[in-house]
Amino acid sequence: MLIRNKRGWEIPESQATPEHVFLSRRSFMAGAGGLAAAPLIGAGQALADDTADPSAGLYPVKQNALYKLDRAITPEPLSTNYNNYYEFNTSKDVVSQAQELPIRPWMVTVDGMVDKPQQFAIDDLLKLMPLEERLYRHRCVETWSMAVPWSGFPLKALLALVQPQSGAKYVRFESFMLPDVAPGQTADWYPWPYIEGLTIAEAGNDLAFMATGMYGKPAPKQNGAPLRLATPWKYGFKSIKGIQKISLVAERPVGLWEAIQASEYGFWANVNPDVPHPRWSQAMEKPLGSDEPVPSQIYNGYGEFVASLYTGLESEELYK
Repeated sequence: MLIRNKRGWEIPESQATPEHVFLSRRSFMAGAGGLAAAPLIGAGQALADDTADPSAGLYPVKQNALYKLDRAITPEPLSTNYNNYYEFNTSKDVVSQAQELPIRPWMVTVDGMVDKPQQFAIDDLLKLMPLEERLYRHRCVETWSMAVPWSGFPLKALLALVQPQSGAKYVRFESFMLPDVAPGQTADWYPWPYIEGLTIAEAGNDLAFMATGMYGKPAPKQNGAPLRLATPWKYGFKSIKGIQKISLVAERPVGLWEAIQASEYGFWANVNPDVPHPRWSQAMEKPLGSDEPVPSQIYNGYGEFVASLYTGLESEELYK
């Protein structure tokens, strides 16, 4: 008899997100609390529609069988219509405003403490990278969650091209800065552009993923196209969207949300149900489309992949 032991990130299919819920009810919850860049290089006109995306022919890509979920994928209309993207506005409805962002041409600079600093046009980068699909869970610090089929490539594959130097301790990510089309960037109480960071060890972990597509096609603008980070063991604000610059640095980067309120949003931001946010519990989460909360999991269920990264760091505030 075959006995199969479930991985920690698998949950019963009975807790899957039902598609019909979205069709009858677009938004399932009020926000639990407030949350929640190099200049755009050679910015041209925004693409007229998704069919005009020159990378469309690259998708769908082969799925990496290591990353599976024992739950249904969140229906595409839900995960692409309920997003935090403060560059555009502070609501979850950013779709129409995000379409104003021009994503071709789009340049990605990788510099800092590397032997081979480079600048890539996004379509050239896509052709260089080993594209694959991964099924990842996403857990927002506000307690909502989703399961997404991301397409993209491991961050470590990009870092290998530029050859980090031994003194590089962190990877700093910077988003676009274009307030003419992203009205949220005119708010001077936010320290724009959006900044986030990982340790070099986190960035080199296979789970750290640069997402370029969703649901077997290019990612829509509201979900971070043409390039975003996906770190599924961390709260969602760490997964910066619209990336244009990646720098290898010696000093720990201060992310946008950490700069605003370090007591609530820290550098590490690893998911832990036993460590509450200062204003709400993190013990449960609500999958998009469901009214039934489910228990949250340490590292969002990905501990087998990432827990070893934090050995010896127990004195750090790893879970905010």
